[in-house]
Amino acid sequence: MRLGLHIGYWGLGLSAAEQLALVQEAERLGYDSAWAAEAWGTDAVSVLAWLGATTTTLGLGSAIMQIPGRTPANTAMTAATLDLLSGGRFMLGLGTSGPQVVEGWHGEPWGKPLGKTREYVDIVRAALRREVVEHHGAHYDVPFSRDGSTGVGKPLKLMARPLRADLPIYLASIGPKAVELAFEIADGWLPIFWSPERARDVFPMVGARDGFEIAPSVPVVATDDVASGRDALKQYYSLYVGGMGARGKNFYNDLMARYGYEAEAHAIQDAFLDGRQRDAAAAVPDAFVDEVALVGSTERIRDRLDAWRESGATTLLASTRDVGSLRALAAAAG
Repeated sequence: MRLGLHIGYWGLGLSAAEQLALVQEAERLGYDSAWAAEAWGTDAVSVLAWLGATTTTLGLGSAIMQIPGRTPANTAMTAATLDLLSGGRFMLGLGTSGPQVVEGWHGEPWGKPLGKTREYVDIVRAALRREVVEHHGAHYDVPFSRDGSTGVGKPLKLMARPLRADLPIYLASIGPKAVELAFEIADGWLPIFWSPERARDVFPMVGARDGFEIAPSVPVVATDDVASGRDALKQYYSLYVGGMGARGKNFYNDLMARYGYEAEAHAIQDAFLDGRQRDAAAAVPDAFVDEVALVGSTERIRDRLDAWRESGATTLLASTRDVGSLRALAAAAG
């Protein structure tokens, strides 16, 4: 199992210089890759371009580039460019995000994300193979030929020559059908809230395909005070389980329930949506944090890593802004 660094959203809690130093330390420690995210703040592409210019061996992944924020053709251009600039180090992580962001920020209909993702990946792959792109599906029409078309659009192929026509594509998925789609059409999967003990039961397709990459993002807190380390993460989990979505439409809440914490997931959401954020964080069970995060001394983290190795994860993406935690994980894994 390789180690990667999930830097999340750029500029939250660290200065640009501090965050860059963290990435460069990960490269020095032998981490395999660094991954940048985007929501409605900093974009992943600009960050990865800068990191590519300031590192030499580290793989560069988007976790994720948002499907509703870019046309498939633009994503193919961006992926080819980042791969060229970095000497073949880029990994394209894609995801639909959720309806709050899709409709509330990008102004796009939530629609049918599974069908949209399938078409999107088909178009990106065709473009990276430098095929003449022509696609007329339910979600994408290239060249555009529907009502309002000028009629002068013609099929084109990418002018740039990508280093890799088979540049790896990862999908961020949570729901069962979305995860099945990732195993069918992608090269890898970017899960969140990965439970080594329960993942194979909740996602039975894990291990069913040789060579498929599974790279969960995992909060890492190196500390001798385990209780305070857990508490430091509970606000994060309560935000996702309680606030990222609405009642009846929260993928993170559904996943926590599928892991066996249904009553706790409901309690967290009720408290969060009632405006009681402290109560929501307090409702996150210690046992859940211990399952899906790495908290404690280097020895405690080392003892926990065997479960992650046996879970089917191929790369563990450490989510941390603390260089001490980054070093502790490297020491535990070594």
